[in-house]
Amino acid sequence: MLTYEYRARDKTGNEVKAEVEADSEQAAAKLLTREGFSPLEIKLKGSASSGLVSSIRNHIGTKDKVLFSRQLSTLINAGLPLVQSLRTVSEQTQSKALQLVISKVIASVEAGTSFADSLSKHPKVFNTVFVSLIAAGEASGTLDKALERLANQQEKDAEILAKVRGAMVYPAIVLIVILAVVIFMLTTVLPQVEILYDDLNKNLPAITAGMLVISRFITNYWYVVIIALIGAIIALRNYLKTTGGRSFADHFKMHVPIFKRLFMKMYMARFCRTGTTLTSSGVPMLQMMSITGDAINNVHIKASIDKASEKVKAGKSLSESLTDDPNFLRLVPQMLRIGEQSGSLDKMLEKTASFYEKELDNEIKAISTTIEPILMVVLALVAGLMVGAVLIPVYGLVGQSLA
Repeated sequence: MLTYEYRARDKTGNEVKAEVEADSEQAAAKLLTREGFSPLEIKLKGSASSGLVSSIRNHIGTKDKVLFSRQLSTLINAGLPLVQSLRTVSEQTQSKALQLVISKVIASVEAGTSFADSLSKHPKVFNTVFVSLIAAGEASGTLDKALERLANQQEKDAEILAKVRGAMVYPAIVLIVILAVVIFMLTTVLPQVEILYDDLNKNLPAITAGMLVISRFITNYWYVVIIALIGAIIALRNYLKTTGGRSFADHFKMHVPIFKRLFMKMYMARFCRTGTTLTSSGVPMLQMMSITGDAINNVHIKASIDKASEKVKAGKSLSESLTDDPNFLRLVPQMLRIGEQSGSLDKMLEKTASFYEKELDNEIKAISTTIEPILMVVLALVAGLMVGAVLIPVYGLVGQSLA
């Protein structure tokens, strides 16, 4: 049950403000009407929150959706009706945002809409893969199995993303440390060297003088630097939301040195994992390809899948359609061919997904081994430059005093 705040007029015409518990706004309105009130306004308690706090409260994480899928699967498998199962899951979930979504789904199902169509009204929570699997489960009478597959699919996706993000954390931390050290040296140590040379009426070495120009700019115009950085970040984010920006970013991921194999294996694992989930649920081939193309989240691979889909429509097999496509690793069409010939495409997709998920672990270890010495070289060069800018003038003064 959710708590709603309402304004209403009672039988005497007086305005009343209070709270009521119900599954949805519609249910709250019906309850108030039965009790003789005329509702003026009904809103979810706490829904006036806005900004960052509101977005955090309204966020529905992968863990919440996995628990939702597993619990609903268990209840339906036990023979409980769908609406009763949804109400039970709603009571058990800790996410207020998910409770609100479930209440709306319940109201939609009770109004005669199918479960899949009810979920499709909330695309930010339930994506096309989720909705399509639910639709297939409803049509085949295996909704509990479809929900179990969805839970497994979401867990695998979350695991893959966590591994990829984890591979990016170490280099990001090292680069931040390098930047912090450079800023400290520029704004704290170098100005002291300048004061020393000014007291002695000596000219600074070129490298130190050049670094001091940067130091003065950062010290005197730090707000300009911050504004420029914020503006650059906002501009980059807006650019990446455009078609050209997405295309550039996705192409960069697939070709950037060191990380390109990591991203390609992640895309192949996601393609095969989503494909096996959809195929084993009875989703037709062309629909499976369309949904998988969206789920991969890379415009270039999606374009390859769309092109392959046209070939499949023309009568070619999926493996033949993907063969020699530069955006697919060669093992994928080879494994698909074996699956097509043996009549076990879903099993071959699952084996290929498992293979690439294991390869991701190896790739992350390889990246760690490769990137550590590179970062150490970068750190040494930056440190050498900064130390040189400080020590060269000091040694210069010592040499002049000895002479």
